[in-house]
Amino acid sequence: RTLRILRSVRVFSKLNMLVKTVAASFMALFWSIVLLTIVMLMGALFLCQSLSGALEDEAITLDTRLWIFTMYGTSTRAFYSVFELTFSGGWPNYARTLVEEVNAAYSMFFFVYIIVVVFAMFRIISALFLRDTLAVASNDAEIA
Repeated sequence: RTLRILRSVRVFSKLNMLVKTVAASFMALFWSIVLLTIVMLMGALFLCQSLSGALEDEAITLDTRLWIFTMYGTSTRAFYSVFELTFSGGWPNYARTLVEEVNAAYSMFFFVYIIVVVFAMFRIISALFLRDTLAVASNDAEIA
């Protein structure tokens, strides 16, 4: 009943369009989350496995090894760290210690990950949502 009232009142036309856009974009949102989760999980498992040897390496300082364990020591910790570096924008905080104190080759992992996931995938996902929004807006314009 409330939705019928909202539809009939012209004041809420923008709200109606917003609700329709969110509903139309739900499947794209769902699959975007699934894809990002899979990519983040792959990155986290790579870091967790590749850093397991560094935890036992006596050449690396104890503080650095504790930091590695705290950030990447288990698959859950690694996934949370990759989640943060993906969405927070503070990825250098998660990469610098590995690159400077463990192995410079980790710079290639972070270079590829940031370019592919943070820049490319996020731009593509944003474009998908923009396309869905414009499609719903044009449908509303044609109906009106």
